Amino acid sequence: MTAVRVERSRLAVDPVTAARRLLGCVIDHGPVALRIVETEAYGGPEGGRHPDPGAHSFRGPTPRAAVMFGPAGHAYVYRSYGIHLCVNITCESDGEGGAVLLRSAEVLAGHDVVADRRRSRSGVVPPQDRWAMGPGNLGAALGVGLADSGRDVLRPGSDMRLLSGETVADARVRSGPRVGLTVATGRPWRFWVDGHPAVSAWRPGSAAVRARRSASCGDAERSDW
Repeated sequence: MTAVRVERSRLAVDPVTAARRLLGCVIDHGPVALRIVETEAYGGPEGGRHPDPGAHSFRGPTPRAAVMFGPAGHAYVYRSYGIHLCVNITCESDGEGGAVLLRSAEVLAGHDVVADRRRSRSGVVPPQDRWAMGPGNLGAALGVGLADSGRDVLRPGSDMRLLSGETVADARVRSGPRVGLTVATGRPWRFWVDGHPAVSAWRPGSAAVRARRSASCGDAERSDW
């Protein structure tokens, strides 16, 4: 794989534009490389440029969300539901809060490593298309930790890199509401590569959505996490 880093200027834009641009990009960490096939845009403090009550940045640069207000092209890693580590890439200009959640990806390299990371306690490995399907599974596949939050993924020599990957044609891109929110629910800020088998199963009114609403979030084997 040719290591061509994404230009920082391509991410120093609003979260929605950045979310679309990240489709097809590759993120690698150690031996593992993933092609991004699904994203969600989050951004804006209250009263700011892109007010978004669904974003961690909405109340300003709190200790957890401060990295969202730094320069574009940094990893923002947080723990969801006390279990899953989710990976975001910061966007916007310096001082503006915004990031893109990496929701799903295709494993390109490090297959043996990812299979071990995704193996359940009972020894079951999910189908390969599901290894990085959903933000929690993507974080597990990539092997990130909270210490990776704030890492510059565009810096030469970084342990985690964002590469340009392959361009995804507009005809293959779909958008829809973000997942799992109770506020700002109607914004079509989730983007995915249409028909890609690694895209999460979330669809409005789907069985996956209904199950997610009624079940505990502790099931790390669920395909959309």
